Amino acid sequence: MTPSVRSNLAGVILLAGLVTAGAAFAHDGHDHGAPSAPLGTTVAPRAEASSGDFEVVAIARGTELEITLDTFRGNEPVDRAELEIDTPSGLIKAKARGTGLYGTTAPFLGSAGKYDLAITVTAGDKIDVLTTTLTVPDGAKRGSDAPSLAQAREQNAKFAFPNVTIAAVAIGGFLTGLVVAMMFRRRSDAVVTMLVPAFAFLAAPDARAQAEAALINTAPAAISRDVAQRLPDGAIFVPKATQRILALKTLLTAEETHARSVELPGRVIPDPNASGLVQASAGGRLSPPEGGFKALGTVVKAGDILAYVRPPLPSADATVQAQQSRELDQQISIVTRKVERLSAIQQVIAKSQLEDAILELKGLKERRANLDRVNREPEPLYAPVNGVIASANAVAGQMAEPSSVIFQIVDPAKLWVEALAFEPQILTSAATARLGDGRQLILAYLGTGLADRSQAIPVQFAIQGDTQGLRSGQFLTVFAKTSDGRKGMALPRASVLRGANGQSIVYEHTNAERFIPREVRTVALDGERLLVVSGIEPGKRIVTQGAELLDQIR
Repeated sequence: MTPSVRSNLAGVILLAGLVTAGAAFAHDGHDHGAPSAPLGTTVAPRAEASSGDFEVVAIARGTELEITLDTFRGNEPVDRAELEIDTPSGLIKAKARGTGLYGTTAPFLGSAGKYDLAITVTAGDKIDVLTTTLTVPDGAKRGSDAPSLAQAREQNAKFAFPNVTIAAVAIGGFLTGLVVAMMFRRRSDAVVTMLVPAFAFLAAPDARAQAEAALINTAPAAISRDVAQRLPDGAIFVPKATQRILALKTLLTAEETHARSVELPGRVIPDPNASGLVQASAGGRLSPPEGGFKALGTVVKAGDILAYVRPPLPSADATVQAQQSRELDQQISIVTRKVERLSAIQQVIAKSQLEDAILELKGLKERRANLDRVNREPEPLYAPVNGVIASANAVAGQMAEPSSVIFQIVDPAKLWVEALAFEPQILTSAATARLGDGRQLILAYLGTGLADRSQAIPVQFAIQGDTQGLRSGQFLTVFAKTSDGRKGMALPRASVLRGANGQSIVYEHTNAERFIPREVRTVALDGERLLVVSGIEPGKRIVTQGAELLDQIR
């Protein structure tokens, strides 16, 4: 062979050796892309126990034992309690670390295994013993997102070839280098070129051993915070710490017979015995009293002057009044002279003649004064009752029509509610009303009308208690109880939500940290409660506060 042919042949053999080594690296069943990140653990090892009074959750956080204590029925944190835990290493006491949170050091939790715990709870006059088993898994990440040694080896197996394959490739590369060196003794650099990849392959197992040693020296950290999450079956896992943030409260359901309620639209009206209207008896021009017109909301008393009405005087009436004035003036002059003459001879005439003349003169003068007063004095408008000015329609110079309402006076402490019933109902004295902002009012039934009002029957109630913030004409919803009853479980309105399919749902507290949605059918009970007639059974714990926040967890 010529030197050039020999050189080309050496290159081909070298290339073939590299391709063979590459094929050994990427053998069938292995992907040498970036390995997928391991799924991080978000929940620490835990165990729970409950009784008729208490509910506890024991959580292992490294060598620390954390215990949450709540009431079983209401899911309310229990403070100032004493906890004694009987553990495999002896009896230990837990100290308070927050609202309903207790903790202690438990070195035995540093090792994997199952640990039986007996927790004695003393809270006030209640003493209870709750038993549970806390399992600390072996090789779990327990609070660290870094993979364990076994998981690292499994990930490494996806792209690292076995030791036997490495040795075979290294020996093959070494022998190939020797053959080439023997064939081309003059090209000693070829031997070096072949030996470099061989030694690199031989060194690979040492690098992997160093990586595994680094994983062995890495200790897992304790989970400091658990994460709430919605589970594949639709249930929601909510750690106790998150329940405290969301202020979740529960109620143990019980089936009872409740008086059936009807829901009626209504509005606030003034009490007719404590309200009044200010109207003009005759048409005229309005003028303000001393100090001006009263503003809305001003407190007034019965008899206060609110405005004046000055009736206009037509020209025809003015002519008649002028004629009457002249006639009265003439008569007054004649009677005055008559009285003067009789007074001069009163000793020779009957006393009655002089008295009659004096009385006649006095009557004429009064008639003349009244005629002048009609032209000059306006009609005063008085407040009929004590209260505040609820509405006003007064402007200086305004022409007021007869019987037009100038002011409305309302006593804000005495208000009624008028509702409309669209079918005859036998109502009891108990009723409530709910405003748009969620406030509830207590009502006293007054009576039901017989007259038809737009195919509805008016029903009147008196508002009991505080009426602050209410206004006449304000709309509300009335829940009036009827004489017939209905069985069911009463729940607050805030506990019933609307599901994605439009069905009403509630959340059942099945375990200490597990909530399951339940579809229910409800009817109105009163302003604050709904009656669940189907979907859940008595004796279930239903979320009554924080249900909307719970429904947002994904």
